[in-house]
Amino acid sequence: MNAPTDLKTFLAAQEKKSLLRFLTCGSVDDGKSTLIGRLLYDTKLLFEDTLASLEKDSRKFGTTGEDIDFALLVDGLEAEREQGITIDVAYRFFATDKRKFIVADTPGHEQYTRNMATGASNSDLAVILIDARKGVLVQTRRHAYIASLLGIRHIVLAVNKIDLVGYSQQVFDDIVADFTKFAAKLGFVTQAAIPLSARYGINVMAKSPETPWYKGPALLTHLESVDVDTALEENPFRMPVQWVNRPNLDFRGFCGTIAGGKVKPGDTIAVAKSGRTSKVTRIVTMDGDKEQAVAGDAVTLTLADEVDISRGDVLADAHARPDVSDQFAAHLLWMADEEMLPGRQYLLKIGAATVPAAISELKHKVDVNTLEHMAGKTLGLNEVGYANFSLAQPLAFDPYKDNRDTGGFILIDRFSNATVGAGMIDFGLRRATNVHWQALDVNKQARAALKGQKPVVLWFTGLSGSGKSTIANLVEKKLAAEGKHTYLLDGDNVRHGLNKDLGFTDADRVENIRRVGETARLFVDAGLIVLVSFISPFRSERRMARDLVGSDEFIEVFVDTPIEVCMQRDPKGLYEKARAGAIKNFTGIDSPYEPPEHAEITVKTVEADAESHAEALVEHLRQRGLLG
Repeated sequence: MNAPTDLKTFLAAQEKKSLLRFLTCGSVDDGKSTLIGRLLYDTKLLFEDTLASLEKDSRKFGTTGEDIDFALLVDGLEAEREQGITIDVAYRFFATDKRKFIVADTPGHEQYTRNMATGASNSDLAVILIDARKGVLVQTRRHAYIASLLGIRHIVLAVNKIDLVGYSQQVFDDIVADFTKFAAKLGFVTQAAIPLSARYGINVMAKSPETPWYKGPALLTHLESVDVDTALEENPFRMPVQWVNRPNLDFRGFCGTIAGGKVKPGDTIAVAKSGRTSKVTRIVTMDGDKEQAVAGDAVTLTLADEVDISRGDVLADAHARPDVSDQFAAHLLWMADEEMLPGRQYLLKIGAATVPAAISELKHKVDVNTLEHMAGKTLGLNEVGYANFSLAQPLAFDPYKDNRDTGGFILIDRFSNATVGAGMIDFGLRRATNVHWQALDVNKQARAALKGQKPVVLWFTGLSGSGKSTIANLVEKKLAAEGKHTYLLDGDNVRHGLNKDLGFTDADRVENIRRVGETARLFVDAGLIVLVSFISPFRSERRMARDLVGSDEFIEVFVDTPIEVCMQRDPKGLYEKARAGAIKNFTGIDSPYEPPEHAEITVKTVEADAESHAEALVEHLRQRGLLG
């Protein structure tokens, strides 16, 4: 047999092998990287130059004396080698005669929990390592819980460093019992416990005589045989549209990766959000048209009808459609140093769709040690909670347990573009679809015309004592003198009624501004000129208030007064109390103020008196044609 034929035979055999995606996780220094390095070494997938480099690096960075430090095969970052820890997620491929594997080595440190979640989101099985000397730790429980949340149903409890406890069966049994009790509520389908020593290869590739009391398989034997068939092809058809392909007037195709089920020409599919249906006419790929496409295939579909479809839409089985709603309940893993604040607007990305969204209510937090539900208003870094979400527009989705791709999402900070959270949808809040905006015959334009003006929000922001309320009050008096219809929303006055239930924590400040923004929007709809005088310390909430009415009806007025001047004025004695510790969470003292970056108007009260500023603001409104 010639070489080309041998290669074809080899490649054909590889294609027929099943693929297992798994991750290693657990607490720091439990031996995750060492285990993967051992698997790569013992499956003889390392080139000679790699082995030579590994031996050299082991002498320089290693922690195993004269022995090869297998962890260095995976800890590729220089910082990781110097510290002896894994920071990023490292992916490695290896294969045996029975199966192909993609393994994700995830960090053990708590501050890198987000990286562990990234690895878990694409894995079918988790190998949770435990140092036999330390037993089950908090991070062990956290990783097990997150693995469960992210849809992993098969786990291996790898009790590592069993050699350092004299190959004790009692130590092994105690650890397994402790973990099994904790994991009973996590819904794992299979759970195998294996004693091993990654450094010396004990029970990694084959059963070891050092543990005669262990009757189960070696780790690799288990990984080769465990059945983790996710049966994505048996799910209803789903394809998030990533791109609409229009190379010419004669072709219009919809590109995406199939997230569930299968499709063939002639099938009836629906656009989940609009409900429009059509039939598939072609399945186009780089290798020509296909007779059928299944989950995981990247394809272009053409349809029999001209249907309005754009990026972010979901094509679905017309007889088994996903939920469509602008509200849902979901589990949330918080990944940012800055705490999660209910009411704050983030960007929610699910599939190819991205929409503004907010956590409308945090139902509870989860204690990763006991899995108990705890009351809370916010989430901190690496905390997990269960919350209701409110979206700016309806989206199509499935429960995460049914489909990871259409049920998982990330939250993005609107200003930094950083990913701050990962969510797993539980179910849609169907009642949200029963609430619609009522069309009225007398609209905003009609109400404004009756008043001879154009509605607008003048949003005054600045530190306490900056002069916001003084200037806003003068502006309203001048507008009233000209016969204009106004309303002034002042921070102190609103807290006596509408917001009297709110305190001054960051979460309460966000809700305070959300309510005021919604109230200002209603007043704008009534055709009024609305003056809002609030510290409103966070850019995100001021941006949210702007978005409620639109940039053409929102004027941000930054009353830029140095904090030293505000302290000298201190008309209510608040700064003095705050510095004495009598008032907590006071803006400028122990709570931050984020000045506007692009305010339409900046008022510097140290350069002119309030009367002059008020007159200039009224003139600005007149020049913009807002006063009729």
